Amino acid sequence: MSKQMSKEIRSIVTSEGSIEISIASVEKPTPLENEVLIKVEASPINPSDLGLLISFAADLDSLCISGSGDATVAKMKIHPGLMGAMKPRLDQSMQVGNEGGGVVEDAGESVKGLIGKTVGVAGGAMYSQYRCVPVSSCLVMDDNTTPAEAASSFVNPLTVLAFVETMKMENHSAIVNTAAASNLGQMLVKVCKDDAIPLVNIVRKSEQMEMLKNMGAEFVCNSSDSSFMKDLIAALIASGATLGFDATGGGNDGKLPGQILSAMEIAANKTAKEYSRYGSDTYKQVYIYGGLDQSPTILNRSYGMQWGLGGWLLMPMIGRIGMEKFQQMRERVAKEIKTTFASQYTQEVSFEEMLQPEVLKKYAKQATGEKYLVVPHKE
Repeated sequence: MSKQMSKEIRSIVTSEGSIEISIASVEKPTPLENEVLIKVEASPINPSDLGLLISFAADLDSLCISGSGDATVAKMKIHPGLMGAMKPRLDQSMQVGNEGGGVVEDAGESVKGLIGKTVGVAGGAMYSQYRCVPVSSCLVMDDNTTPAEAASSFVNPLTVLAFVETMKMENHSAIVNTAAASNLGQMLVKVCKDDAIPLVNIVRKSEQMEMLKNMGAEFVCNSSDSSFMKDLIAALIASGATLGFDATGGGNDGKLPGQILSAMEIAANKTAKEYSRYGSDTYKQVYIYGGLDQSPTILNRSYGMQWGLGGWLLMPMIGRIGMEKFQQMRERVAKEIKTTFASQYTQEVSFEEMLQPEVLKKYAKQATGEKYLVVPHKE
């Protein structure tokens, strides 16, 4: 391939009711004055990427592959009942990939000093071999940091730190987190341990409990155990947690967010000084920040009237936090990228490999502890 070209992943929802993922060849971009040209060497597949890459409406059972090499195309049908939600993106060839890591190859006149630096980037369209972004989108890493280490320096680390800021801003003192054995969950365990914040971790498997406890987690509950509610209530009484972050949107047949609220209510009533017909006066909040479980969220309102269930997104929260605190968060991530905010990956895949059925179906499962890293220059 010419040095003046760049390959990238594209996703398109067609008017015929299919989603197609392909490899496009485009002209290598040239940086403007305040931009840098990054040779992207690694980019993770996060759950937030899948919403654009394959969408929540794709029927994976219909997956078929045509072509090979750079001409590989993965095609899936859209569930007919969900086509209406796809209308805003019909027949648009869309770039994919929220974040990544790479080396600055060229730069605009005002930022030439960054050439050769390893950076983490949250610029969108990161499943690309080369990407031009504003310098403000880059997190400059220490010289001993690799692009693979820098690849996941935005979504998970900043989400974890923003959880903590949400807790402080909303006057809570401890946190509950689900899917706690994930890369994000492990980061949160480390941050809460370092910052002396009580954390209740919810997982689905006994081996995940053991892993988190070996990391120093104090409270770990298995939602698959028959004693789950009893264990959760005990952990909430001990920790005082009244703020939960749920990555599933459902879990336990859609009941998990409601179970957390119910357990918080029971824990609050254990220390209540007087009876109230409206339930405890302790405010309880659960935020859904992911959709790992596509089942409906079921609420059996057994937690009084002082509660809230809402959605949580990183970028709006950063707007609330403010740029000064956000910059401090970014600096902490860069400093601790090899320790607190280190990510582990199940497999490194090329563009062609990420379109293969056996690989695509695995990362589409969003299984806890199974994270894939896209390597754009891998042949």
